[in-house]
Amino acid sequence: MTLVVAAFYKFTKLPDFAQMQDPLLAFCTVQGIKGTILLAPEGINGTIAGERNSIDAVLSYLRSDSRLTDLEHKESSASEPPFERMKVKLKKEIVTLGLPVNPTEQVGTYVRPSDWNAIISDPDVVVIDTRNDYEVKIGSFKGAVNPETHSFREFPNYVRHHLDPKKHKKVAMFCTGGIRCEKASSYMMSQGFEQVYHLQGGILKYLEEVPQQESLWSGECFVFDERIAVQHGLEQGTHDMCVGCGHPINDEDKLSPHYSEGICCHHCFDTLTPEKRAGLEEKRRQSLRNKAL
Repeated sequence: MTLVVAAFYKFTKLPDFAQMQDPLLAFCTVQGIKGTILLAPEGINGTIAGERNSIDAVLSYLRSDSRLTDLEHKESSASEPPFERMKVKLKKEIVTLGLPVNPTEQVGTYVRPSDWNAIISDPDVVVIDTRNDYEVKIGSFKGAVNPETHSFREFPNYVRHHLDPKKHKKVAMFCTGGIRCEKASSYMMSQGFEQVYHLQGGILKYLEEVPQQESLWSGECFVFDERIAVQHGLEQGTHDMCVGCGHPINDEDKLSPHYSEGICCHHCFDTLTPEKRAGLEEKRRQSLRNKAL
């Protein structure tokens, strides 16, 4: 059975976000939907998976709220359930920057996937990947700058130390689904950057719409579910995830002497606490026993 995976977000004022939690969770549960939805005063952000009719029902439920009528979503498919349970969480921000930035008041210029190649091919444009370092390493646009951040909270510090609105006249940014760039572009404009572009719909929309033979994307795109990564056409990628640290790993990484299936990889073999290692080893033994039965 093929499942539909729907990703969506919208910045809009939701002062009653806490009251929305229980009814939304109940509705998703009845529909057999699994995934995670974040609610915050600034909006909604989520990725859910389920059968076609159930996904349509949840999206219709969300759009029945006048503040979410124009909620856009992106779809892909999965042959196996990408989530184990359904969660609706309350947050201070739907994507954490840690600064009072409001994309509904000021945001950069949206660039459609079909126009993105022309923007990033301009030699006067600085192209920045706003994702975390481990995401960038498995795939990015050719020529893009990796800020080497470990969390989105570090992005403003990167801008302060590496970018100058007087020198860098044109900046183009991208992220997985577009949500980080909403805040990143809003922040940069507040800092005096005038021409700030960001990829509408993010990498996922680009990989969905732009033919591979025309693509400037190299590698795979990390996603925050059991698929780990996707390729052009949003087909499932080739990466797995290290259980010990959550880093995406490929076949070459598994050849490392520090890799132990279900326990650690070369990123975390020397950082796991004895307690965590023991717990992962026991979980691995139980898994092997269950498979043998």
